[in-house]
Amino acid sequence: MPKQTTSRSDAPHLPRSAPIDAYGNGGFAFAEMSHRGSLLCLPDAIWAWPVTKVSDIDEHSLARVFAAANAVDTLIIGAGTDVWIPPRGLREALRAVHIVLDPMRTGPAIRTYNIMIGERRRVAAALIAVP
Repeated sequence: MPKQTTSRSDAPHLPRSAPIDAYGNGGFAFAEMSHRGSLLCLPDAIWAWPVTKVSDIDEHSLARVFAAANAVDTLIIGAGTDVWIPPRGLREALRAVHIVLDPMRTGPAIRTYNIMIGERRRVAAALIAVP
């Protein structure tokens, strides 16, 4: 992976969307950068995401997604190496802002996200880093 980047939580790693080039070893590579830890990919930026396990995923950890609801049709959640069933309350909250939730393991989530941004779809991805 290329050089490690760092940023404050109030500044994105990248001020635009980008495909994820690689993942594993606890992080991701994208746009000639690398990041250790989980990522939140929105249509206008890629952010560090402090989530390390699916039990951390809730409306608070997805606040940026809710704030960007007018620019997002689908939220892909990469749940690490686990299969995850989102809680009903989270599914209903996303449905209320017209966002389709699609949870899967992180590997398939990255592949799906990359295809969808390649098609210029209005997609966001919340990706838990995997070892």
